[in-house]
Amino acid sequence: MQFTKQISLKKYNTFGIDCKARNFVAVTTVEELKEVLKTSEGSKRFILGGGSNMLLLNDIDALVIHVNLKGISIISEDENHVIVEVMAGENWHEFVLYCIENEFGGIENLSLIPGNVGTSPIQNIGAYGVELKDIFISCEVLEIASQTEKTFSKEECQFGYRDSIFKNEAKDQYIITSVRFQLTKKNHVLSTSYGAIQQELKAQKIENPTLKDVSNAVISIRQSKLPDPKELGNSGSFFKNPVIDADAFKTFRIKFPEAPFYEVSPTQFKIPAGWLIEQAGFKGKRFGDAGVHKNQALVLVNYGNATGREIWELALKIQKEVKEKFGIYITPEVNVF
Repeated sequence: MQFTKQISLKKYNTFGIDCKARNFVAVTTVEELKEVLKTSEGSKRFILGGGSNMLLLNDIDALVIHVNLKGISIISEDENHVIVEVMAGENWHEFVLYCIENEFGGIENLSLIPGNVGTSPIQNIGAYGVELKDIFISCEVLEIASQTEKTFSKEECQFGYRDSIFKNEAKDQYIITSVRFQLTKKNHVLSTSYGAIQQELKAQKIENPTLKDVSNAVISIRQSKLPDPKELGNSGSFFKNPVIDADAFKTFRIKFPEAPFYEVSPTQFKIPAGWLIEQAGFKGKRFGDAGVHKNQALVLVNYGNATGREIWELALKIQKEVKEKFGIYITPEVNVF
């Protein structure tokens, strides 16, 4: 392990925000992580994963611990299923590609989501009709205060829409060190009902898609809408799609009958935040080096030298105008520090 002072975190966050860490260390084993936590007791600490779901507003006046644990292992398998354990520092999309190459099904719709495996349960990442919880078995964590290891089951994680126990009562108490997934080995149940996937498969003249076909369709869709963080700083979808109750939905539909929506339940309806932001006039708009992507209004971008505060001020402006126009409050998916 090597400790570094006053290091720029620009390459460690997908927004490309040039904030500095007072102290920085990368850990590559659970034992190293335990040692750093033990020796830094009483000091301020900041846990950093893939940096894909965060917006930095200030320099980090703390010890930044970069969780860089690597490894993929098959824990058990039978004729139909395989359980795979993935260390927290593995890149999410590279893990998805590993599954596609090995004909492990259930994860293909989650292709090209930025970030690392260790942070995926925190957000209960999801895309195109599939959520992490659908393939999740358990995760291993390290309690920060005691440096003791613990296992969280799916039920204990309390997964919700882009939500989990790690964003609520267990926030800042644990570091996820590995995650276990159950995937299919045959008789894969493909989730292709999402309109964009159907359209993409049809455009490619694919009638009986494979895992790779679905993954490629998702990649194609995402690349057409979402900028590559290596080329244009961003954190993917900045806002959650708001879910409103039946009474609010009825009022909303009277005023905006053309608005798209998804029925979550007979009493809850999801409105695409991207549509709300676009209708509020922000799609493709630029404010200095902070802006809203031209192809996807859900994505806020850094055109080069935007500060975290400039991007956050834009987010607040969007929230305010969407609320005034539609009566709906949209909340960020991104964690703001």
